[in-house]
Amino acid sequence: MRALLYTPSLPRFFAARVLGKRFPKGLLPLSLVDHPLPEKPGFLRVKVRLSGVCGSDLGLLYGKNSPFLAPFFSFPAVLGHEILGEVDGTRVAVNPLLACKDRGLPLCPRCQEGEEGLCENVAKGELAPGMLGFNRDLPGGWGAYTLARPERLFPVPDGVPDARAVLAEPLAVVLRGLGKLRPWPREVLIVGMGTIGLLAVRALGLLGYGGKIYALAKYPHQAELARAFGAEGVEAPKGRAYRAYGFTAYRGGYEAVIEASGSGRGFRQALAWAQEGGRVLLLGAPGVEVVDLSPLWFREVGVLGSYTYREEEFKQAVELLKEAEGLEALIGGIFPLEGWKEALAARGKAVFRP
Repeated sequence: MRALLYTPSLPRFFAARVLGKRFPKGLLPLSLVDHPLPEKPGFLRVKVRLSGVCGSDLGLLYGKNSPFLAPFFSFPAVLGHEILGEVDGTRVAVNPLLACKDRGLPLCPRCQEGEEGLCENVAKGELAPGMLGFNRDLPGGWGAYTLARPERLFPVPDGVPDARAVLAEPLAVVLRGLGKLRPWPREVLIVGMGTIGLLAVRALGLLGYGGKIYALAKYPHQAELARAFGAEGVEAPKGRAYRAYGFTAYRGGYEAVIEASGSGRGFRQALAWAQEGGRVLLLGAPGVEVVDLSPLWFREVGVLGSYTYREEEFKQAVELLKEAEGLEALIGGIFPLEGWKEALAARGKAVFRP
């Protein structure tokens, strides 16, 4: 089958890390190849209808991911973990986790608790390390087909367009994180209006959140979508600013701040703008960054990490797609695999149609 294969290259990794988006896309360690489709007992062949480009994919390609993650992924791999597929004519959202059951292992303590996203055996068992899209044994969604156990497939409700259904996986990520903010704060600031940040704005409304939502957007089109999805507006820092020796710090701020940009700058802003005793929810993945941790003790700000999801959270995300009209506005373009360079340069969320 035709697929986009990521093959690690340390020289390209470090060059991309230095140059960022200025790194020539033709030199990225990604290539369109004829890739064999393996067979594995207990796994179904899933035809890929759409597969999204995630910030973690871009972080990998541009050398921004943390070396801490290296033992838990395996390459070369067909990327793509946000997958809308089809099996026997039925559209399905694919949960890309490969935990104990998928690996042919007894359940670890976390899997026994239903916390498969925190599985202790993601680098053990019958499969190479990593979930779909970061696994050298099973192809991700940037190819014509992927493989998954039946329990990982969730039928998409009738009437939900494909461009909305492909967002089930990142929506599940957001639902998982928002659950950690209960009991709900009276107000929340969301830093970063990329896919995850905008999904967080929309998901709060879908979950019946009654407080105020403020959004910090980098671009005007993001601010426009944030308001359409239910944000009060794009806010400047809240609280009283204090300055000394060229530095600025705040007292007061937001009861809860969601860091959704996946950048060190966004994390620093989130820590600065959370009020005393407030909470910061880390939905983005900033990787290796320099961050002043003083707010954690001086202002007693708490940080909550959130990574993937439980099975019921993924199922809830698929069910919420019925009510999430307009969510497909996040899609910035649907591209063939041959158009991967254009996809990586797209404004908004890029999606592949293999």
